[in-house]
Amino acid sequence: MATPTSSLQPMTQQAVPSPTADQQRVLDRIALQRERLRARRAARAQSLALAQREPLGAALDESMLLRVAGFARQHPVAVATMAGVALVAGPRRLIRWAGVVLPMLMRLRR
Repeated sequence: MATPTSSLQPMTQQAVPSPTADQQRVLDRIALQRERLRARRAARAQSLALAQREPLGAALDESMLLRVAGFARQHPVAVATMAGVALVAGPRRLIRWAGVVLPMLMRLRR
């Protein structure tokens, strides 16, 4: 019961055919995609590390109300100025401008 030695060779020693031009393009796209994903993961990890190190910055999961309160504490003159402008503008203009500004804020929140 002799078996041929060529059938017992490990897979690493067998020759792998070189890819065709179309296959090579697909392999190149896959490699590029993997590199982009690695870079994205690294950037996200760096961003999260920076966010944890800086306690003064607003956290990513804070509500809009907490962010506004933090902004008001950090910039009291700007908030007082905006309140004065709101009083001078009147309720109709405020409602009109809220219809413009609120959709922008909601987009920024995403």
